[in-house]
Order: sequence, then C-alpha cells, then structure tokens
Amino acid sequence: MNRRYFIVNILKKNIFLILNIFLCLNVVAQQYKKPQNLPRYDHKKIHFGFTLGINELNFNLKKNSNTIDNDSLLTLYTKSQKGFNLGIVSNFRIGKYADLRFIPALIFGERHLEYTLTNDNETSTFEKKIIESTLIDFPISIKYKSERYNNFRTYLLAGIKYSMDIASQDKIDDEGEEIIKLKKDDLLGEVGFGIDFYLEYFKFSPEIKLSYGFLNIISKDDSGYTKLINDLNTNGWMLSFTFE
Repeated sequence: MNRRYFIVNILKKNIFLILNIFLCLNVVAQQYKKPQNLPRYDHKKIHFGFTLGINELNFNLKKNSNTIDNDSLLTLYTKSQKGFNLGIVSNFRIGKYADLRFIPALIFGERHLEYTLTNDNETSTFEKKIIESTLIDFPISIKYKSERYNNFRTYLLAGIKYSMDIASQDKIDDEGEEIIKLKKDDLLGEVGFGIDFYLEYFKFSPEIKLSYGFLNIISKDDSGYTKLINDLNTNGWMLSFTFE
C-alpha cells in the first residue's frame, strides 16, 4: 500500500513538473512568436500590386579595333546615371515556396559615352554623348521564397525580360549631329533578392535586381563615334519597393 502510494505520488510530481516546463516553454515561445498579419495571404492563387523604385543603367562596351578612326581615339568610357521606374505586379502562386511573377514596367534612364580624341595637331578633345532611354519592360521571373518567420520572409528572383526603348532614334535622320543610335529591342537576364514584410493591410517588399543584356544594341551607321564601337550591351541594377 505504501509502495503504491509512493508511485502515485511520484507520478503526480512528475506530471506537475512536466506541466510547469510546458507552461514556461509556451511563455518563452510567445515572446518570440508574434501574431501573423495577413495569415491567409500566401494561399491566394493570384494577387496584384504596384512597384516604384530607382535604377542605374550602364553599358558593357567593346571597342572596334578594325577601324582606322580608332587611331584618333585615346579613351572611351561609359558612365551610368540614375533613373526611376514604376510598374504593375501580377503574382501567380505555383507552389508553397515558388511564385511566377510578371511585372510590366516603365523605366526612365540615361547613360553617357565619353570620348577623348586626338587630332593631327596632337591635341586632345573631350566629347560626351548623352543617351536617354524610355523603356517598357516585360519581365517574367520565378520567385523562390524562404519559410515565413513571424511577419517577414526572404526570397530570390531569376528571370528574363524583353525591353523596348520607345525613345530609340534608330530610324531617325540625325541631320549630321552624329548621335549614338540604339536599337529599339533588347533581351536581358535578371537575378535579384528581397524581403517580404507582412503589414496589417498589405505586403511591402524592398528588392534589388541586377540585369545583363544579351543583345548588341548599337545601331551601325556612318557616324565616326559609332564606328569606334563594336559591341554595346545593357547592364544595370534596380532598387524597387513593391506594394501588394
């Protein structure tokens, strides 16, 4: 009888100890786990939003070594400039950790080509060609998401985009001004990363993307400045703030 009472007493004490440990762990967990905003948001098959941001466009340049005009060229550099962008977000859920995204955007950007030339008198002159672009981008990308922790998660992006320069002067007569003409169409690859913040009424996501053009966009003509360039490819980065 005493032995039975002893065993029951031990079990009661152990159960009491286990309950106390469970309650303590639950209190500690509550300190780190916050109530989730928009708990059903990621279960939506499709959702929309908009994006705003800044960009910096530049060129990858390869000089033409086969032209006689190259003898007068001392230096040729590209210089990036800041611009801004805005777009519409369409997001399609394809899995727990993956989305398909289509974000047509309007991009305003500018790039410079800086020439240092020498003449027969062996004096050098500096020429800067300003190239302004207004691009309509049609990017398609895969968004790979981490596990959600409280009200944020990180993600990676990879995709491809078609870009159309509606300010292209490819078919315009420059009337002897010797402007640098770019082709209207371009194709680029993109990679990036960002963070989703789940707020009370919407999701806010800062992200950064890098892009690299696959096509040579220099439009060949009789301009002395254009003849000095063999290949010209677009590259740049974009910092965007997305509201979904």
